[in-house]
Formats: sequence, structure tokens, C-alpha cells
Amino acid sequence: MYKKLRLKRILDIIISLIGIIIVSPLVLLFIVAIKTSSSGPILFKQKRIGIHKKHFYIMKFRTMRINTPSEMPTHLLENPNLYITNIGRFLRKSSLDELPQLWNILKGDMSIVGPRPALWNQYDLINERDKYGANEVLPGLTGWAQVNGRDELPIKLKAKLDGEYVEKLTFFMDIKCFLATIKSVLKRDGVIEGKIQINSDTFKSKEKH
Repeated sequence: MYKKLRLKRILDIIISLIGIIIVSPLVLLFIVAIKTSSSGPILFKQKRIGIHKKHFYIMKFRTMRINTPSEMPTHLLENPNLYITNIGRFLRKSSLDELPQLWNILKGDMSIVGPRPALWNQYDLINERDKYGANEVLPGLTGWAQVNGRDELPIKLKAKLDGEYVEKLTFFMDIKCFLATIKSVLKRDGVIEGKIQINSDTFKSKEKH
């Protein structure tokens, strides 16, 4: 496992560095669009759970107005469309708001593929992941649970899928997740915006903000 994770980390560094270089013109375009569409910072930073349950700050392009509650998952907002900016709507639909996480990957906070990092206060998801060892690997830009339902998944199933990823952690599993992510993003599968019905068995963990 140690050699496998070391190779995974080397690939993360190479891919994220190449990715940052390739998308830099697009990033500059988004920076201008965000600054001209609404007041506030370019990036949105949020406390997340990393490897071994250590906290780190995930980075995204800001897609919502600065008066949006910062520690509330978007699906719990009564009307998220009141908060989402015009450019933010496009960034969220295309998942391009996640591009700054290439820097998180380069820094070592995240990996290209792994369980999506939970919010620091998503204790139910964190505890469920403990059962499967899913908190003992770097969280990912995308992951096995992401390509199998994303926001539509109940907490227990999401944690179980994260555990399956850890159990089958191989280069080919990462390739499978990566290719499935491209398909999922193009189809916009499993993305939920706005308040949803919640109970103890079907809590859906929307982390985008």
C-alpha cells in the first residue's frame, strides 16, 4: 500500500502541475468574470476534512454572493438561486468552480481521485467513513461515490462506496473514476441545488458552495 500511495502522490503532483499550466488562461478569464459580476473575493475557502481527519481549506472559485451562509451546504438553503451569481451558475453547472483544487492537490491536501472531502461539521459522514477506512486516504477532486450518484446518495451508501474505493485502490480504479467523472460532468448527473427532504437514512450531503 505504501508504494502504491507514493506512486499515486507522484502522479498527483505531475497531473496537477500540468493541469495548472494548461488551464491558466481559462483561470484568468474566470477571475475577470467573477470580479466584474459581483463584489467579493475570487476564491471561496471552506474548512474540510482531509487525510486522518485533519482539517484543511478547500479552494473553489466563488460562485455565490458574499452574504451566503458559509457553513451551510447548498441543499439546505431555502432558495440558492438568490445567492448564486450569473457566472457562478455556469461554473457550478460545468464543475469548473473546482479548478482551484488543482492547487490543493499540488500542495498535498488532496488527490486527483479519492473520497470527496466532507465539511468539518458533517459528523455523520465522517463517522460512517471511519467504518471503512475512508478517512485514512487523501480526499479527492473526484471519487467513486461521486461517479455513482453524488448528491443523490444517502450518507451510508456514500461512505460504503468510499470504502470500496479504498479497498480497491489501484491505478486502474483511478482511471475508471476519472473517465466516469468526465461522463458525469458532461451529463450533470446527481447535482442537486436547493433544499431537500432529509431524514436519518437518506441525508444527502451536498458540499458545493
